[in-house]
Amino acid sequence: MTTPADLHDVRDPELPGRLLLLERDELVPLLRSRPDADFALPVAACPGWTVRDVLAHCSSALLRVVEGRFEKGVFSPECNDRDIAERADWSNARVVDELERGMTEAGAVIARSDPRLDAVALGEWVHAGDLRVTFGEPGAYAGRGLPEALALLGAVTRARGHVPLHADLDDLDEPLKLGEVSGERPPGRFIGDGATLVRLYAGRPLDGAAGYELAGVEEAELNIFGD
Repeated sequence: MTTPADLHDVRDPELPGRLLLLERDELVPLLRSRPDADFALPVAACPGWTVRDVLAHCSSALLRVVEGRFEKGVFSPECNDRDIAERADWSNARVVDELERGMTEAGAVIARSDPRLDAVALGEWVHAGDLRVTFGEPGAYAGRGLPEALALLGAVTRARGHVPLHADLDDLDEPLKLGEVSGERPPGRFIGDGATLVRLYAGRPLDGAAGYELAGVEEAELNIFGD
């Protein structure tokens, strides 16, 4: 596989959009193939939410980006609950249509916006993995978008000054460098596959994940969505 843009501090503004489009082309057909009953399945990674709730959250978050609606408290748990409730009487198909629109249009907006929005695209991709786990589909937190997701994970963790980590991944030709680069703390070391690394950074269960080695940093320190 190609090496991700992990050796450069310069932001690639097109990266979030590429990831969203790759995932759109994989996820939307999968969702449209599922019966309505599957939209009521509980999602283990998001306690209290069903598949439909996750999709409503994802589609509303992307539309907020597209429309530039960032009021106080945006993306808070309370805001997420309101967004889901606003779509309570929508058909499942309408929610999927909104998600498709958001995944199509949000990338261009993110590219010319605050780099902090890059994490929205990464979160959408992670939630797609959550749904694959729920459906029992292969490729959770992996698939065609994995190289872009790993590059974006590196960029997001560097921008946030997150704990430094060097990851030797089965999926990439070169080590992936994550987190702050000040040198004040020696980087931790991860050896394993990309999907497992994503699970760790997203705070997802490791059930069924491949074996891995982690040294110099605790698992809990990696979770970027628990910040």
